[in-house]
Amino acid sequence: MTAPGSAGLGFVTRVERSPYVGGGNRKDLLPLYLYEGERFFLHANRVGIKFAPEEDQRVDVFLRRRLEGFPEDEQPAALSGMAPRSTGVDLGVTYRYKQPWGTLHASFLHDVSSVSDGSELALEYSYDWRSGRWAFRPSVSISMRDGKLNNYYYGVLAGEATAARPAYAPGSGTNVALNLYGSYNLTERWRLLGGVSVTALDSRIKDSPIIRKGLQPSFFVGAAYDFGSYKEQLWADEKAPTYVRVLYGRAGADSCHLAKILTFKCADLDKTTPTSIAGVHIGKPFIEKLNGWPLDFVGYAGLVHHNDRNLQANGVQVDLFMKAFYYGFPWSHKVKTRLGWGLGVSYANRVPYTEASSQAARNRPTSRLLNYLDPTIDVSLGDLIGSRSLKETYVGVGVSHRSGIFGSSRLLGDVNGGSNYIYTYLEMKI
Repeated sequence: MTAPGSAGLGFVTRVERSPYVGGGNRKDLLPLYLYEGERFFLHANRVGIKFAPEEDQRVDVFLRRRLEGFPEDEQPAALSGMAPRSTGVDLGVTYRYKQPWGTLHASFLHDVSSVSDGSELALEYSYDWRSGRWAFRPSVSISMRDGKLNNYYYGVLAGEATAARPAYAPGSGTNVALNLYGSYNLTERWRLLGGVSVTALDSRIKDSPIIRKGLQPSFFVGAAYDFGSYKEQLWADEKAPTYVRVLYGRAGADSCHLAKILTFKCADLDKTTPTSIAGVHIGKPFIEKLNGWPLDFVGYAGLVHHNDRNLQANGVQVDLFMKAFYYGFPWSHKVKTRLGWGLGVSYANRVPYTEASSQAARNRPTSRLLNYLDPTIDVSLGDLIGSRSLKETYVGVGVSHRSGIFGSSRLLGDVNGGSNYIYTYLEMKI
């Protein structure tokens, strides 16, 4: 994705050989949330702003989720009794220089989540090769990591030492990786993804009593749907309408999970701790009437306020998602009815109380960054009351759903659980 205003959704399944002794192979689901704007970008585990002083140069400033470490519930015997090594968040800057002979990248990253407080300087050379529907990118990278970063992920603290696992601090070191990434365009918008990587850890890291010897291989396969490749490019059209949605909702009962709500088996609200949300979502269309079908795609960004009823401090969440609307029902010519399904990412500055309390009761971790689902159903207010001026104003109900995809994704903090808020809304097309 390179065109300004383009967006995509997809997934990648990663399989890697754990660097930890006895860690075996680890599978990890990486949701792909993709957007490429004039200045803003979102690339799976990176979000940031970009500058292009020259056509062959680019500078990115970004936040990136570092997908390293091990969670508390997946510790091999060699790590028994050790504190989990969590995924952190880095603040980074990258300079890219692109020429016909290849592309050079220089990146500096520093942990700003107070997980490791470590830093890394990475240099990479890559070459892009295309033939028909195929695209490949081989690359080689060198990563120079400081002692704080390596000591956190690969060291053993004095309080964690045992007779078979002495205290150890590897200090700074340099890792080298060979990578090959590829893609195949199935259609104008669907793309298959794949790649393989082999990393050689610094010798001081491999001397750690918790790190296995040898190379660290990994590979991934996945697919992505590129909304931005669609020929109409409605998002970038200045005449494209804007959707404004205001909503209010209450937390669903803990036993009332999403599947039950969607199948109309449950709509109970949490009466013990009746927390609520109120917010605004702003949308722009990407595709209208896909292939002539009554199916539209709209991209949304929103801000939602959590009222946690003095159970904890209130917070806010930011939602970014793509949403499909189907409106081909037999009665839609009389009362236009839309069935919507949104998919994206949600970040909360504070884990909502309903998530924190339910996860604590199950002894499970929480995460401020989670997957976001937004199923809705609405009808035209204008059709209901016979007002042509309100035909593109909709009233409806929906579910604001945050989840960790059953603990399968390191990007989402290996969280198994989340929250459901059942809400009503008014949406205007202006």
